[in-house]
Amino acid sequence: MMILRRASPGRALRLCAAALLVALAGCVVGPKYRPPETSGLAPAYKEASVPSTGTEGWKVASPADAQLRGKWWELFGDPELNALEERLDIDNQNIKEYFENFMAARALVREARAQYFPTLSVGPSATRSHSSANSSVSSVGAGAGGTPDATLYSLPLEASWAPDLWGKVRNTVRQAQYAAQVSAADLENERLTEQAALAEYFFQIRGQDQLQKILDDTVAADQKNYDLTRGLYESGIDNQLAVVEAETTLRSAQAAASNVAIARAQYEHAIAVLVGRAASNFSIPVKAMIAAPPPIPVGVPSQLLERRPDVAAAERTMAEANAAIGIADAAYYPTLTLSAEGGFESSSLGNWLSWPSRFWSIGPSVSQTLYDAGLRRATVQQYAATYEADLAAYRQTVLAAFQQVEDALAEVRLLSRQIGQEQAATASARLFLKLEQGRYELGLDAYIDVLVAQTTLLADEQTLNALQVQQMTSAATLVQALGGGWNRAELPTPDEVTQKPAKTP
Repeated sequence: MMILRRASPGRALRLCAAALLVALAGCVVGPKYRPPETSGLAPAYKEASVPSTGTEGWKVASPADAQLRGKWWELFGDPELNALEERLDIDNQNIKEYFENFMAARALVREARAQYFPTLSVGPSATRSHSSANSSVSSVGAGAGGTPDATLYSLPLEASWAPDLWGKVRNTVRQAQYAAQVSAADLENERLTEQAALAEYFFQIRGQDQLQKILDDTVAADQKNYDLTRGLYESGIDNQLAVVEAETTLRSAQAAASNVAIARAQYEHAIAVLVGRAASNFSIPVKAMIAAPPPIPVGVPSQLLERRPDVAAAERTMAEANAAIGIADAAYYPTLTLSAEGGFESSSLGNWLSWPSRFWSIGPSVSQTLYDAGLRRATVQQYAATYEADLAAYRQTVLAAFQQVEDALAEVRLLSRQIGQEQAATASARLFLKLEQGRYELGLDAYIDVLVAQTTLLADEQTLNALQVQQMTSAATLVQALGGGWNRAELPTPDEVTQKPAKTP
């Protein structure tokens, strides 16, 4: 048989107060965050869907929904580039700076979470005091003997806690978590930027090495022609004008060949900085190599929003701004503070920590702003406007992302066609020089005709090399525009950014 006992009024009041406190602790004021909707995305990139015009050239990888993953630079199949990219991820100082910023953002999350818990403090003290002889307190305490001296030993322990009734602390924690996610996305965006820059500089160096070979071969050919014209002149077959023309061409080619080393050195020094090395003791071996870029899996437009770290950062910035609105809304509601104090206090050191020397006090307090001249309303409006600005920035980031992909796709595709045309022009110029060289040696044409053929071939070879370098760097830009091998699933969750990082050995 169950016996029901009637609760005392005081106990019932305490239970109701506790239930009310628990219910209020579940309240979170402020707007609920919803990620921005994306609509109207095309099923495929326009530039990736352009049909071939009959000229063999660069094409995107298939299937269309394939994605870059992991170490994207390995697509280019260059062991030296692979080694440099691996070193960059470890020693690049910009990446280290962004990583430490991320660590600082994670620490801010733990700082915000500390507001969930009460604050405890202790302040032992020993005070020696002397009262005025003319004070009424002194006169009563001292009697005829004069003014007393007093010593007070105190060991107070204070505790205070403000329950998160309206979600201000929860929104503060969420804001810090979202900010840490923004920092994580910024770190990945900086890493991708540095990786793409390294690839572009590397291809530029390879292009400079190829250009050096072109000019060195030109100098050798011009030297041969100069020796030939000089011999013909000394034999009385040719005139001095041909010798002067041949020498001018030779000296110009030599000067151009010397100038190539300037740009190569600058690109080499730039790579040294990227991999965290001093430029004075860093070098990249000379290797003349320009190859067509590999097929790059571009995927479909709907995947781009999940692959770009800058897009992820812009979206998390919106979530952070939304949490700030909730923090501002909480200012409209009262603040409850629970405080308690206890400890030991005595004028005698021997009785300081005895049980009769104890003291304590406990009680709640509630504060509510009644008038602030519109401060809270203006604060909410400020954060609401910030959210709308972040929304616009997110949409602009998305639009810019699609533009960059389409730009890079168009550049790589059209450069492929132009390279094919320039290769045909270079082959014709090489044949032109060969035929004109034969006619000059037979005495049928003047040397000026050979000079025109030489100049035409050199210009075509330089143009072809520049186009090949541009196509390779454009391929690296395309990879960067696609987000590299990153995916939003790699972004740390709110729980992960809240955890205390492991200590490094």
